[in-house]
Amino acid sequence: MAFVHLHTHTAYSLLDGEVTIPKLMDRAKELGQNSIAITDHGNMYGVIDFYESALSHGIKPIIGCEVYVAARSRFDKVHEFDAQSYHLILLAENDKGYHNLMRLVSAGFIEGFYYKPRVDMELLRKYSDGLIALSACMSGVISRNLLAGNYDEARRRAKEFSEIFGKDNYFIEIQDHGILEQKKLNRDLISIARELDLGIVATNDIHYAEQKDAEYQDVLMCIQMGKTVDSEDRMRMNTDQLYLKSEEEMDELFSYIPEALENTQRIADRCNVTIEFGKFHLPKFEIPGGISSYEYLKELVNEGMTERYPEDDGTVRARMEYELDTINMMGYVDYFLIVWDFIRYARQNGIKVGPGRGSAAGSVVAYCLHITNVDPIKYGLIFERFLNPERVSMPDIDIDFCYERRGEVIEYVNRKYGEDNVAQIVTFGTMAARLAIRDVGRALNIPYGVVDEAAKQVPNELKMTIKKALVVNYKLKELYDGNPQIKKLIDTAIQLEGLPRHTSTHAAGVVITSGGIGSYVPLQKNDDVITTQFTMTTIERLGLLKMDFLGLRTLTVIRDAVRNIQDAHNICIDTDNLKMDDKAVFDMISRGETDGVFQLESSGMKQFMKELKPNSLEDIIAGISLYRPGPMDSIPTYVANKNNPSLVKYKHPMLEHILDVTYGCIVYQEQVMQIVRELGGYSLGRADLVRRAMSKKKADVMKQERQNFIYGVDEDGTHVDGAVARGVDEKTAAAIFDEMMDFASYAFNKSHAAAYAVVAYQTAWLKCHYPVEFFAALLTSFIDNNSKVTKYIEVVKRLGITMLPPSINKSSRTFSVDDGKIRFGLAAVKNVGGSVVDEITDERRTNGRFTGFTDFCERMVGRKLNKRVVEGLIKCGAFDEFGLKRSVLMYEYERVIDSALEKAKNVMPGQIDMFGTLTEMTSVGDNFDDREEYSEKELLDMEKESIGMYVSGHPLDSVKAAVEKNSTARIIDIIENEEHKFNIGSQVTLSGIVTKTRDQLTKKGEIMRYAELEDLSGSIEVIIFPKLLRCFDYLLKEGGFVTISGNLDLNDDTPPKLRLESVRPLDTASGKSARLYLRIASKSGNDMRAVKDILSGAGGSIGVVIKFSDSGEVVKAPMSMMINRNDGRYERLLGLLGSENVKLVEK
Repeated sequence: MAFVHLHTHTAYSLLDGEVTIPKLMDRAKELGQNSIAITDHGNMYGVIDFYESALSHGIKPIIGCEVYVAARSRFDKVHEFDAQSYHLILLAENDKGYHNLMRLVSAGFIEGFYYKPRVDMELLRKYSDGLIALSACMSGVISRNLLAGNYDEARRRAKEFSEIFGKDNYFIEIQDHGILEQKKLNRDLISIARELDLGIVATNDIHYAEQKDAEYQDVLMCIQMGKTVDSEDRMRMNTDQLYLKSEEEMDELFSYIPEALENTQRIADRCNVTIEFGKFHLPKFEIPGGISSYEYLKELVNEGMTERYPEDDGTVRARMEYELDTINMMGYVDYFLIVWDFIRYARQNGIKVGPGRGSAAGSVVAYCLHITNVDPIKYGLIFERFLNPERVSMPDIDIDFCYERRGEVIEYVNRKYGEDNVAQIVTFGTMAARLAIRDVGRALNIPYGVVDEAAKQVPNELKMTIKKALVVNYKLKELYDGNPQIKKLIDTAIQLEGLPRHTSTHAAGVVITSGGIGSYVPLQKNDDVITTQFTMTTIERLGLLKMDFLGLRTLTVIRDAVRNIQDAHNICIDTDNLKMDDKAVFDMISRGETDGVFQLESSGMKQFMKELKPNSLEDIIAGISLYRPGPMDSIPTYVANKNNPSLVKYKHPMLEHILDVTYGCIVYQEQVMQIVRELGGYSLGRADLVRRAMSKKKADVMKQERQNFIYGVDEDGTHVDGAVARGVDEKTAAAIFDEMMDFASYAFNKSHAAAYAVVAYQTAWLKCHYPVEFFAALLTSFIDNNSKVTKYIEVVKRLGITMLPPSINKSSRTFSVDDGKIRFGLAAVKNVGGSVVDEITDERRTNGRFTGFTDFCERMVGRKLNKRVVEGLIKCGAFDEFGLKRSVLMYEYERVIDSALEKAKNVMPGQIDMFGTLTEMTSVGDNFDDREEYSEKELLDMEKESIGMYVSGHPLDSVKAAVEKNSTARIIDIIENEEHKFNIGSQVTLSGIVTKTRDQLTKKGEIMRYAELEDLSGSIEVIIFPKLLRCFDYLLKEGGFVTISGNLDLNDDTPPKLRLESVRPLDTASGKSARLYLRIASKSGNDMRAVKDILSGAGGSIGVVIKFSDSGEVVKAPMSMMINRNDGRYERLLGLLGSENVKLVEK
């Protein structure tokens, strides 16, 4: 007798199943299982991973799903009747059953989703062929009716299912998880099976691999429900038996009905599904005129060849024809035509398209089709890096579009190929290390502070795990070893770390098929977007055409900058055809003036550019390639060689023409391929395979390839000359190969770097020659990001460009150019939405400029205008051009609006009044009583309130030097943290103005404070705990200029925060620093206690040094006891100790 598990929930039963597929298979193998099924709740997310993993373990995979069956129709969605659904196990008996299962699961999401993805009896009847059904667990419709005492209804439903699937394909399922209710239920289930002559199967409702894992699954369910393990009102499994049991354990439970166990093996034997990989299912591109796809492609490429290479001597044509032959031989002709078509659509419709991305820029065919805009011949890019005839894999052409209009291109593809043939791609959010700790902490009801302390000890690095963090961070290990509560937290989080948590839609991936995408993959709906249930890598392995439609903000900035230039200067700039040799542009980059320049604006990259002093696009390409972890070690050599060519050395003369563009350094993957080809005699296709193996550090492969590279090989149809046969001595050949090995895993794709270098140059050119127009476009792109806008406004002011406040007559929706200055857009004003701005600009366009405040209110009343909108416009200064004080408008605006509403109600424009005369609405003008204007500070605060930043000035302008002098970092640098200089706990000192405060009671009933500190670059939240608040309360008031020291609190999910350690008034003295020296008789005397009382919480900028007369000891007082010249403490110390013992020394 053999038993097979037919009811298994993996981790893809999101936040319900705890067992991962690898763990499941390892345990099944250990128990000697020959087959096993996957039946996740309502989805097929894990099917392909499960299928492949099972086969690799020598286990037969059975593909299934535990679907939810709607109480009524799948289209009925009334909570009272339809909130509850029933479970049903479906197993694919054959390939047709597998495809029907996909259809059912897809429809459950797309048509039937209501709390859960639901199918109904209509769908089950339609797609029952090839499926075996089991009546499911206690939540199945048969069991639910029996538990409710409705035996006849349970029997009727069982008969209905047996008629749908066929008597031999519908089985009554029994389970025993040690639950009393279940044992009673099984008797009735068996009775119904006997009465209807139905088969019986025994299953275990697997949710975890081993019995000890039950507690982890319970925590997982708490995370799903937002409950804690202590919650009384939560769902519980009430058993620890939902694990992968051995055949012996199942036999012991069901020895009274051996047929239920034997049937599981019979079902497993019947289930035979083959999933095909590697066979491409490409859509067909419809060709006009009846010619073949290949002929049409050649025709298009030849047209582009004439345009791109008018002076070709035949060399490029030979390369182009080789590429075309390869594309045709590998079956990708329609692929290229599809990409060409939607890029052509984008360009024809004014949608900005990037110059290329990834290895596709290495193709002459792609360049001639205008798919890419980087000349692969000029920059030495290699086709085989993109499409290798010796490595059969789908080509990957990823495209950048203007991020505002990317959706239009996807809509075009939907229309052209049909909605049934196009879908976006699912992606899974997983429980990463920190998130796992926080989720588990909430579920275990551990205090937030304890959880937060542990989570923050996990380094914020890629691929960081909790186990790795315990090794690299001794603080976390100390917490783990010293606190049983944290040990429990960490141990549980380790078990759940990495599990899929939720689904979302991939930012760029789109699948295009022919014959209906639902024929190849299951689908679902995410926020009204149809997506696959398989991830991008799975989609590719199944042979489906996947493309990335990426939205690149920089392309939108370029588009808007060009439009601004056209409007301001009547000049049309074609950024796709700029000459790449503008000295002024390279000089600007060499000075490090690259704020806003794509790829070149981080502080580290600025410094690199200043050292490199690029004078060609090749230097920018190399810079983008080198400025990454790993290759950065080569930067000093690269810079030195560029600036002093005599330092360039080649291990062999044959390397010179390959490495001359990078001054003797290996920088690109393409260079590795060229070296292997030219020195070793490899074909380019095989060279690409070697390059890939090197990058993945496959030691066994590399050992053999090292031998082949040096000495050659001629066997099994493979011929490589070897470097020695090509005139390179053995020692040099070995050294060259070893150097390639060292760098291969870091070497960058030059094709990708070249494409992005072009975008970098385009933005640099625009900034260099049209800075006002460029920054107006850049600020517009970040109009909803205050920290970015603040950062770039600071850059703009540094360049001498004037920022103008919003204007009711001159502002548009976004930032605009106004006579060589940049004007704030009205959409930046709080409470003024885009639709209101459209109404304002439409009124201006139709009836002319507004002549005053009253004129504005009377013309705009009834057009989405309300008092909150007007108040925001007043506070930001939008009406300043009328010469009216903001204080006057704030006093008068409600009356003016009410009057305008009344006037509009009584006499509408063009209406006949009660005397029969035609009445026109005329404004009475702005006749307001004068009032005292607000102070400068109040006006600036209004701007901050209405726009989120200061416009006409900044409260810190007068103390800018002091802010910079007393700070160790700018706030914007902490927020962006592009160089990863700042980590959790990093100590910083920041100076600025306190713009907001908020007090909060702790659990102990003490007051703590949250304050917003702003410098000239941005703002950061400061956390002040009760003890420090008691010391520094008087300094931490809104409007105060302060210098705060503390440690950073960095979290992936929230903006950075600063935990305050000390604070002092901002030292605005422009001259010398000072120090106060005190002499006190004894450390333990009354004078010392009195001095402590005077200095406690001083928080000034003058350090205090104390000398004790009795011991001669000299100590430096802590920062919290530093004083200010004018805070009265100096005088009190003089009175206490006498002038002979108190000395203020200026340096």
